[in-house]
Formats: sequence, structure tokens, C-alpha cells
Amino acid sequence: MNVEIFRIDSTIPLPKYETKGSFAFDFLAREQTIIAPKSLALIPGNVIIKCPADLALLILPRSSMPRKKSLVFPHSIGLIDADYHGEKDEIMIQVFNISDERVTIEKGERIAQGLFVKTQSVSFTETHSPAEISRGGFGSTGN
Repeated sequence: MNVEIFRIDSTIPLPKYETKGSFAFDFLAREQTIIAPKSLALIPGNVIIKCPADLALLILPRSSMPRKKSLVFPHSIGLIDADYHGEKDEIMIQVFNISDERVTIEKGERIAQGLFVKTQSVSFTETHSPAEISRGGFGSTGN
């Protein structure tokens, strides 16, 4: 499937799947970004992607980021909707520096992964009562 993508800085390569078995592709930083200790930052991902109507784009952390860079996603996962592809809709990677040192992300560095997933809109039918029997709350299946 082909997906429309616009690169803001054409000197940085397009995102790509690193291996034949990769499900996700890597986003590359558009510019050097310095993240202060215990701080949030947005790293420009250099692309605007037009998601097809039946796909959502998930922005996932790279597994090595906490260990190598002390960066985590404060929101766990990012979601790019099908209508987020205007001229100012560059994908930004939100990170939190968990260390006591400043962290530098270099221009062109791999900073996150993108994963397309099938989606489906639903309609809701309101009911007047929940299910009769509760299966239990958080952690109840492990007891």
C-alpha cells in the first residue's frame, strides 16, 4: 500500500523499515534537540503523513531510548488520525528526560517508530443497565 508522505527537510532520508521482518518504521529527528533533565520536549519528526481513512498511525518509543538516551514517552503512545496532514501537521515526538543530565538528539537520529494499524469507526447504542455479572476490576484475573 502506498501512503502519501511529505518531507520537511529533504536532506534527511524518508522513514524506512530497517529489516525485512520489521512491522514499524523509524522516524528521524529533523533538527538537533536538547532536552533538559526531568523535562518534556517535542522532537520534530520531519514528516507529514496522510493516513488512509482505514488506518491509524501509532507513534511508539524505540526500545533502546530509555537505556541509551534516558528518554521515555510520557503518554505511552502517540496516535495520528487520518485528518492530521495539513501543512503545519509535522509529526512531533514527545519525550521526557528521566535523567539528571541533559540529553541531545542529533539531526537525523532515529527517535521513534511508526506502526500503521487497521481501524474501524463504530456507533454506540446506549443501554439502560450494564452486564449482570461483573468479572472484577483491575488485577482480578490474576487471583
